[in-house]
Amino acid sequence: METREIHIIGGGLAGSEAAWQVAELGVPVVLHEMRPVRKTDAHHTEGLAELVCSNSFRSDDYENNAVGLLHEEMRRMNSIIMAAAERHKVPAGSALAVDRDAFSDDVSKVLEEHPLITIKREEIDGLPPSEWDNVIIATGPLTSPALSEAVLELCGEDSLAFFDAIAPIVYKDSINFDIAWFQSRYDKGEGADYINLPMTKDQYETFINDLNTGEKTDFKEWEENTPYFEGCMPIEVMAERGPETLRFGPMKPVGLQSPHQDEPHHAVVQLRQDNKLGTLYNMVGFQTKLKYGEQKRIFQTIPGLESAEFARLGGLHRNTFINSPIVLDNELRMKADPRLRFAGQVTGVEGYVESAAVGLMAGRLAAYERLGKNMPLPPNTTAFGALISHITGGADAKTFQPMNVNFGLFPPLAQRTKKRERKPAMSKRALADLQAWMDDNNL
Repeated sequence: METREIHIIGGGLAGSEAAWQVAELGVPVVLHEMRPVRKTDAHHTEGLAELVCSNSFRSDDYENNAVGLLHEEMRRMNSIIMAAAERHKVPAGSALAVDRDAFSDDVSKVLEEHPLITIKREEIDGLPPSEWDNVIIATGPLTSPALSEAVLELCGEDSLAFFDAIAPIVYKDSINFDIAWFQSRYDKGEGADYINLPMTKDQYETFINDLNTGEKTDFKEWEENTPYFEGCMPIEVMAERGPETLRFGPMKPVGLQSPHQDEPHHAVVQLRQDNKLGTLYNMVGFQTKLKYGEQKRIFQTIPGLESAEFARLGGLHRNTFINSPIVLDNELRMKADPRLRFAGQVTGVEGYVESAAVGLMAGRLAAYERLGKNMPLPPNTTAFGALISHITGGADAKTFQPMNVNFGLFPPLAQRTKKRERKPAMSKRALADLQAWMDDNNL
């Protein structure tokens, strides 16, 4: 008998990963992506798995960092996102960063050429038709208003939202290398993966004042009470928290020393490579809601950026997510309509990797369900299990906010361990438990 298709709404990281996992398990997929029929406030292309903010998947250190551990778990589970990231990575110290356009083109090509995947460019402007009996909604934080309203009405919850911000991108050949230099903090990675721009105390204090007094984007009335996500805070909002905040955040000067001068720096701005050619660099931690003219004026006061030309300026967009601990069961299905399964940022995970990871798991759960098989969830000692457990019940529904994967979501180790050995021990346990789970379930 011919296996019925699974419908996936949304061609971002989560939807792309889910489609790949379903098809690789032998189940046909129809992937619905509304771009370019309907554009969003953040996307620039019609490519699948487009990266709209940073080009970084964050730390790739699976022994000491929870997101690095999630990278490794995804690799072991045949992730299309991790495979494409590896093929198009660019220098970024101990982080995994990619050439965003080549990465998206790669994912798009692989999915378009898969014999079991059909891609339809159309907006689903309400609940999926009743005959679609197995659906993954992976519409991300920029879900179309009609679908968002239909989902919220179905689950009986109010809309939850937060602001996410985008950092500017600078043309490398417009940077003054009489001032700038290449170096990774503490010489990690290849040792020279970032462009660094130093500031004196006076320059830093002037910069902070400019951020505080610069003209910002006006909010619409319905946006005024929307909170920011702590992991992607606009730089001027950080500056408002105190004059030293940035020096202990994205502009911390430790582990960096210019070859052009001997005296220590008061603050340092870092730029990370954004494409394979090395012609574009992303201003690390400089996501902003400053108006475009103000961005150019203020950022060109940074030493080394006096003549900077910007391939893209920063921006701000409103992200929407559901209250997953109330709305979803532990297999990511909507309690009010179990034919609908959710994946990605719309579930309340934050970050590229986390979104793709939930897409991977949603895809596998949906495919197994379609094939009449059972797939137990991974143990909560793994990054996969810890993340899914958090969003489907581990978090407090009253205070639920977007969350990155972190070791605080994992159960404690059975034995007392020295602090410096704790994360490596948790990672070792996670990978062992993941492998055992995969072997036990023939995954």
